[in-house]
Amino acid sequence: MATPETHRPPHRREPRLRMAGPAPAPPRHPWRRLLPLAAALAVVVCGGPVVATERVALPFQRVVTVEAAMGSKSDYFEDPEVRRLLMRHGIRVHLTRMGSRDIAHRTYTGFDVVFPSGQPAADSIARRRAAEGRPATAYRPFVSPIVLGTYREYAETLTDAGIATPMPAASPGTPTLYYRLDMRKFLDATAAGRRWKDLGIEDHGLHNDNRVLAQTSDICESNSAGTYLGLVSYVDHTVGKDRGKGEIPQTPAAAEEFGRDITMLLNDQGMPASEKNETYVSAEGKSIAPVAVIYEHQFLAHQIRATARTGRVDAERVLLYPSTRFFTEPRFIALTARGERLGELMSGDGALRERARELGFRVREQGRGDGHGTLEDHLRARHVQVPTLSADDTKAVLPRLDLFERMVEVVGGCDPLPGPATADGEAS
Repeated sequence: MATPETHRPPHRREPRLRMAGPAPAPPRHPWRRLLPLAAALAVVVCGGPVVATERVALPFQRVVTVEAAMGSKSDYFEDPEVRRLLMRHGIRVHLTRMGSRDIAHRTYTGFDVVFPSGQPAADSIARRRAAEGRPATAYRPFVSPIVLGTYREYAETLTDAGIATPMPAASPGTPTLYYRLDMRKFLDATAAGRRWKDLGIEDHGLHNDNRVLAQTSDICESNSAGTYLGLVSYVDHTVGKDRGKGEIPQTPAAAEEFGRDITMLLNDQGMPASEKNETYVSAEGKSIAPVAVIYEHQFLAHQIRATARTGRVDAERVLLYPSTRFFTEPRFIALTARGERLGELMSGDGALRERARELGFRVREQGRGDGHGTLEDHLRARHVQVPTLSADDTKAVLPRLDLFERMVEVVGGCDPLPGPATADGEAS
């Protein structure tokens, strides 16, 4: 940078008479021309307003777009903080939303990543890739159990009927956010055609003459709905009832029979929405879907946002944890080198793992810590009650993929999906 010259005072002279004219511009020193460039460089180095848009977060780093197909777990990648953290690594994720069932039966041309929400679809994809000689790398960054989101009046009504049991509250005198749901009794109430008014919902200030059941998103598309279907079938054929059929179907004919057995427990739901959590957290949710099948992380993320916004939890909305549980293990399946890079970041980057906890996910430690603590630590720090799950609860088991698919078709009246497609190329 040029150094300004030292100016000496001029010699004094006799004043002269001059004609008036435009005043000359003040002298512009050479170093002043560099000020705009210096300011711009300072902003870049200091991380100032230049990070206002993702495109210029790292002006000298190449940004790679990762093409991804996924269902409910897209809310992780749609989170602004996750997008910002990924941009620090030069990665932008372009999402194509689709149900897990659709993901498992499509070609993967142009995709770097597929992220089905459940194990059946992930198993199908892994087998297809191996058969094609194109093995894929799978990551399991976090888990989230299937739960039933409801409202306090409905949870208390189920408690009065002996169907639900409140979990211990965070502290004496405060209402609990969590209840344990006896799935056998709940399904018995549904099968018997009992209605909310029969259970005494009016004692809690509400009127509802609808049947007692849990509403799901579209069974023909959604992993959460399909998983709940498998959960209902498992309970219906094993827990507290000896029907002589075993826990899960072993043949196509048995799968159809199992499906017909539980259709009445799942088909009185009107027109299922694509995403039940959006309805559940809305102002109209209580009247539309008083009990909705969602993922645990969706509820916990809602409560974390509520405490950040208002200083307290949303005590109106509560969770029912089924006594027979099924933990969904979403698998992030990388199809290309770009996908593998993203998978490694999700699994190993401490900031991204911490953000997953902030979004309510149970992050897999994978034999190493990242210095941020557990989900339970995170909830306590934000004054959100920690759910206490019983180790004695029954773990549900899903049938083999092709048999599970047949059950879904029978219960949901879904069109059969085409056979496994052959991938005809992929992004490099």
